[in-house]
Amino acid sequence: MKNLKERILKLKKEKNAVILAHYYQESDIQDVSDYVGDSLGLSQEAMQVHADIIVFAGVHFMAETAKILNPGKKVILPDLNAGCSLADSCPANLFQQFTQAHPDHIVITYVNCSAEVKALTDIVVTSSNAVKIVNSIPKDKPIIFAPDKNLGKYVMEQTDREMLLWDGACVVHEAFSLDKLIELYKQNPDAQIIAHPESETHILKTASYIGSTAGMIEYVKTNPANKFIVATEVGILHKMKLEVPDKILIPAPSNEDNTCACSQCGYMKVNTLQKLYDCLLNETPEIKVPADIMKKAFIPIERMLKLSR
Repeated sequence: MKNLKERILKLKKEKNAVILAHYYQESDIQDVSDYVGDSLGLSQEAMQVHADIIVFAGVHFMAETAKILNPGKKVILPDLNAGCSLADSCPANLFQQFTQAHPDHIVITYVNCSAEVKALTDIVVTSSNAVKIVNSIPKDKPIIFAPDKNLGKYVMEQTDREMLLWDGACVVHEAFSLDKLIELYKQNPDAQIIAHPESETHILKTASYIGSTAGMIEYVKTNPANKFIVATEVGILHKMKLEVPDKILIPAPSNEDNTCACSQCGYMKVNTLQKLYDCLLNETPEIKVPADIMKKAFIPIERMLKLSR
């Protein structure tokens, strides 16, 4: 594994490539990446890339976003099967029918969607900035929010705005078991529960803090508590442990009985260190987005980035 990491770092330098990775990637991939972040951070970082090749260690919609922001660069993904249950829950053809049925609404989509859906959107948001961006919309303007209904419900509570929600969700964040979480908390009453807003409402109601992956990491760094139960994809714990090595971090339990006793994203874990090396070596599979879709999708992403400054 060490030898493979060294070969990746050497190859990256030879090809003038940069590796961007999401917090949910396996730890070995995070270790060889130039930048590890959440959706907002990765979007911002992608716009500042000066390399010839962007290797996106994440899922397909994230690599598409990097391509939209860097149309002249080669963007590659270790495995094209690294998809997203949330993005899949919002097919572009059906979403177009939905938006056309409500032409007076501003369309806001969470970044976890396809390039085609982004092209049907007025403003893209992430979990870091969704509340801020919805608050920036005039009160008299009706809003469609897609595809994540759980994030949408959370934003509605935080902004006191009614929104028309698309019925989509992330299987990872809907997998948390409330009964198991309560039992875990009884065993660790000194722990704080922190949760991602893609989680269901009953999970969010148990949390001391709700925020994006980057926000959760910052919270455990700055909060004086010593123990945290973390309700998001378990890959985040690698970065958290690096930031707070002396604190106790416990993954929130899922409904499924599995070996990690946590919630894992099978799509994120499709990427491996070997696939990362192979994709960098062969510069494939390459992410391609039709020019017309890329042009349309760039507009709502650019609006998001401007509103996030």
